[in-house]
Amino acid sequence: MCKKSFLILLMFFGTTVLIKAQSASYLGPQVGWYKAADADNSKFMIGGAFRTKLSPGFGLEGSINYRQEEYNHGDVTVTSWPVMVTALLYPMNFLYGAIGVGWYNTAFDYKPTILGLGASNQTEQKFGWHFGAGVQFPLSENNDNPNTILTADLRYVFLNYDFQKMPGASDLKSDFVILNIGLLFHL
Repeated sequence: MCKKSFLILLMFFGTTVLIKAQSASYLGPQVGWYKAADADNSKFMIGGAFRTKLSPGFGLEGSINYRQEEYNHGDVTVTSWPVMVTALLYPMNFLYGAIGVGWYNTAFDYKPTILGLGASNQTEQKFGWHFGAGVQFPLSENNDNPNTILTADLRYVFLNYDFQKMPGASDLKSDFVILNIGLLFHL
């Protein structure tokens, strides 16, 4: 598991260096608010993103985040490190559509009372996909190649966790909606 995570991070940053040489690239922190369909509460998420605009109408984003949520009144805590790759389609310079995939390295931690009923703590890797739309605004006077940009988008993520080991939870849905805000700095 650790070797896989390291390999993905290495590929992510290696791709970042190659793309940087070809286009305007940005790197910076992201925060998000998300709510999974059947999670107990909405939560905040933190992470970072790399974004590059390859042409006036097309860009790419890679992001790594940390998120944690509870299901079934706290019977299970789900912790995930999503690594996402997103294509950005710009019909206008400040407006974009987003579609992409994510790899979710996820840990399921059950309460001791649930562990006694046959469930077991586990870690799994799962793929999901997402789509959405957003805006980005330059925070400097040079609109063509600004030093800093502010991004905000709304995405819907299709991700179905397998809760079948937890009694009574096989119908829980884990798809989620996320509102991301990022502050990205020109590289």
